[in-house]
Amino acid sequence: MKRISNIFAVLAVFVLLLTACGPAATTVAPATSVPPVVVPPTAVPAVPTNTLAPTLKVGEVTDFGGVDDKSFNALGWKGVTDAIAQLGVSGKFLESNVQSDYAKNIQQMLSENMDLIITVGFNLGIDTAIAAKANPNTKFAIVDYTFPDCWPGAVEGTDCASATELPNVRGLTFQTDEAAFLAGYLAAGMTTTGKVATFGGIAYPSVTIFMKGFEAGVKYYNQKHNTTVAIIGWDNATTTGLFTGNFSSTDDGKSFATSLVQEGADIIMPVAGPVGLGSAAYCQTSAKCLIIGVDTDWFVSANEYASVLLSSVQKKVDVAVFKAIQDAVNGTFTGGTDNATLASGGLDLAPFHNFDSQVPQTLKDEIAQVKADIISGAVTVDGVLATP
Repeated sequence: MKRISNIFAVLAVFVLLLTACGPAATTVAPATSVPPVVVPPTAVPAVPTNTLAPTLKVGEVTDFGGVDDKSFNALGWKGVTDAIAQLGVSGKFLESNVQSDYAKNIQQMLSENMDLIITVGFNLGIDTAIAAKANPNTKFAIVDYTFPDCWPGAVEGTDCASATELPNVRGLTFQTDEAAFLAGYLAAGMTTTGKVATFGGIAYPSVTIFMKGFEAGVKYYNQKHNTTVAIIGWDNATTTGLFTGNFSSTDDGKSFATSLVQEGADIIMPVAGPVGLGSAAYCQTSAKCLIIGVDTDWFVSANEYASVLLSSVQKKVDVAVFKAIQDAVNGTFTGGTDNATLASGGLDLAPFHNFDSQVPQTLKDEIAQVKADIISGAVTVDGVLATP
């Protein structure tokens, strides 16, 4: 009996030794110690990817013309895609084709819990204000608009957008007359016919401000050189000018350019989004005119017309949009107005590219000095226009 007990004791010890030497089934490395594996996409997506976890959801609602309009819609989306790549945010856009799309697209962005909604263009002012007031915890930024915008007797929400500043909305505005001033000076210095021209899409303030600055630049050149270069298409004294009534018809761009050349203009600045590409096409096929682009550097965004692109008035919407997103990421976003100027670097006259050797150095030096004088305040658009 004693021998049997000893055998059982030996067996018990043997089992314990086996258990001690075996794997510990309950010991599991913490899940957080193993980083997740990120599988790269097999195709390049339309929206840039990043290796950062999205910290902010950004949506853009475009105006007419679409996100690839080579103008302010496209620049707004570039600001978003730059933020996707550099700041780790997520982003999407919705295109507006008719006016009723504005409110619908903004509401769609709200339903998707966007943290920051970018609305692009003067037309979206009222719908942006209505949505911002109803959703005070959502941040908004709107291109080419600022609040308050109402006047005595105006009906808020119908005639105007808001009688008060909206703390959750940042207006992104641009003193584009400053950069257009440089374009007008350039055009006056380069014309061979003594006539230059401009026209707009629709007479919105964000359009006519280009035309006003262009006229001022031509006038300042005349004052400096005792010349009589004429401008066709805009008269700031009467605030009247030429407008196609749309921002989409390239056929209108061709017909306007044709008429302006027939009147003697050899340099044209269209302020009409894709309409202006029709003007560039006419200048290219006819070899009778040069184009000054607007918003983007057209040598980059519309390089197919490089042979007739003298320069462009750059309105850096992408920079302003990126900054708004960056502030939202950093927790420093505020409402109010962010107004871009030559001094802030939010505007500029693009390089002359293919025409660099044809622009006299003396004219380049003068333009550089005019830019410095505008930045310092020694020269102003209104001051020049007010001079007889």
